[in-house]
Amino acid sequence: MIDEDKQQNNTNQQSGEESEEKQAMTSDSTAQINVNASQSEGTEPVASQVDVSSDTAKQNQSNNVGATVEDVSGEFAAKEAAFNQQIESLKAQLEERSTQYMRIAADFENYRKRNQKEKEDLEQQIKRNTITELLPIVDNFERARAQIKPQNDGEMTIHKSYQGVYKLLVDSLKRLGVSPMRPDGQSFDPNLHEAVLREPTDEYPEGTVLEELVRGYYLGDRVLRHAMVKVAAPKEDVSSNGENQSSSADS
Repeated sequence: MIDEDKQQNNTNQQSGEESEEKQAMTSDSTAQINVNASQSEGTEPVASQVDVSSDTAKQNQSNNVGATVEDVSGEFAAKEAAFNQQIESLKAQLEERSTQYMRIAADFENYRKRNQKEKEDLEQQIKRNTITELLPIVDNFERARAQIKPQNDGEMTIHKSYQGVYKLLVDSLKRLGVSPMRPDGQSFDPNLHEAVLREPTDEYPEGTVLEELVRGYYLGDRVLRHAMVKVAAPKEDVSSNGENQSSSADS
């Protein structure tokens, strides 16, 4: 009994396997028929459709990359133009600032020179005023030396004493740049001399300085005090002037 059951099971198993083989063969035949039908009707295989889709995707990707490159290039060009414009603006500002700096530097240099000149002129004017106040003292010492004649040893001692003070004063003035004029025998110059007397003479040409009455001085190369002088005048002019004065008195 048991053997019959085993045989029955083996028979059923074989029948199932044969049935599965038949179904597989039927499926393969159906797939082959569908492929043939598709080829006969002009329809491309599935593999070809996959290739076309891949090419299209690649083309679209290439187009997208090209568009992206163009966008990046345009953006870069715009930024470069803006950057160049900014550079030009900065250059113009720098040039303007440089011009302003040079102008300010020139103005400051002119101010410095003007201030220095004014300071030097003020110092020179103060020195001139101070020395001018001392010149009458020098004149008095010179008059005393010319007029006083010591008669004994006591007077000579006094004379030497104040002349020693005079010498110290003159030396101090020399150190300050003061030098005396020596106009005797020179032609009269109104820029240096002040004529207070005219003496008719035939010995000297007209306008010659005959005597320095009050000594003039320089301070450096500038006139500190004009010299008061006596100048030569022709005799005929004096005689004609005298005749004119006498005739006008008679009339």
